[in-house]
Amino acid sequence: MMACAAAAQENWQIQPVGTGLDTPWAVAPLPEGGALITERDGDLILHKDGQSVAIGGVPRVAAQGQGGLLDITLARDFASSRRLYLTYAKPQSGGGSGTALARAEFPQGDTRLRNVQEIFAMKPGRSGGRHFGSRVVEAPDGTLYVTIGDRGDRPAAQDLSRHNGSVIRVATDGSIPRDNPFVNSDFALPEIWSYGHRNPQGAGLDLQGNLWVAEHGARGGDEVNAVRKGANFGWPVISYGRHYSGAKIGEGTRKEGMEQPVFYWDPSIAPSGLLVYSGRMFPQWRGDMFVGSLKFDYIIRLSGNPLREVEQIKTAETSRVRDIVEAPDGSIWFVSEGQGAVYRMFR
Repeated sequence: MMACAAAAQENWQIQPVGTGLDTPWAVAPLPEGGALITERDGDLILHKDGQSVAIGGVPRVAAQGQGGLLDITLARDFASSRRLYLTYAKPQSGGGSGTALARAEFPQGDTRLRNVQEIFAMKPGRSGGRHFGSRVVEAPDGTLYVTIGDRGDRPAAQDLSRHNGSVIRVATDGSIPRDNPFVNSDFALPEIWSYGHRNPQGAGLDLQGNLWVAEHGARGGDEVNAVRKGANFGWPVISYGRHYSGAKIGEGTRKEGMEQPVFYWDPSIAPSGLLVYSGRMFPQWRGDMFVGSLKFDYIIRLSGNPLREVEQIKTAETSRVRDIVEAPDGSIWFVSEGQGAVYRMFR
């Protein structure tokens, strides 16, 4: 469904929140108004009342390829704690880099992050600038999920002694929850929650608090996955895509002990940013999933059981949609990398 038809039917509008941005990656609407926006080169921007201010205190990042300053998520109690979480490509010794997670505080009215603390860094990292994953989601129990791509090292996604190609789960101080699936293993890293992922760049909770991710396949085979504790999602042993050369990937599409995607795209859409809508502004969308497409410049709405694609929201603003989130008032905000802007969808 093209945007003009969808807008007439759903009675929504799109307005710019912040423009003139340099490769924006993620947005976090603030309860007092305005938003914090990450730019991949390492800048954190506060946009409020039509003005943009650079925020100091951001960790040093490795801005190479797909790496840099990536996701931002406000703590559920941000209004009182002013705590937030950042993911980024952290420079490592030997010239490599890896996905890292930091927590910080952002006092209202300040222009600098305070009490910045790195609480997780993947090990080992890798040279090159591919597949950092890098969404951070706060679970209902207060723990944090972070998605990590395979960093271009496909076999590492099946190696539990490495963080590549995994979803990790840590407490807000970086400690390891006792109920993580591999916490008592002699061979697996205890932060790992699930593995066998290629490059999950979208992540969010459904209305029951369950984690979902959207991840890039190769040539075809982009997936939406319902993440489960200890589950193996198969990459690169199984996939619905093919290598960019056209060669077959792994052993086919199914293997015992490996999870199937709930939904997949072929051809690839390059998914980035995932939201399960829970607000009141669009009651007809409650429980629906929204995923941004970098490749085809639209926002996809998925619904039903089994999950299926029911709408494509495509406008001039939906150019390379990198992030999509729900604001406190129930409006939907999204990052358009192609337009260098953040937009708000509302009614």
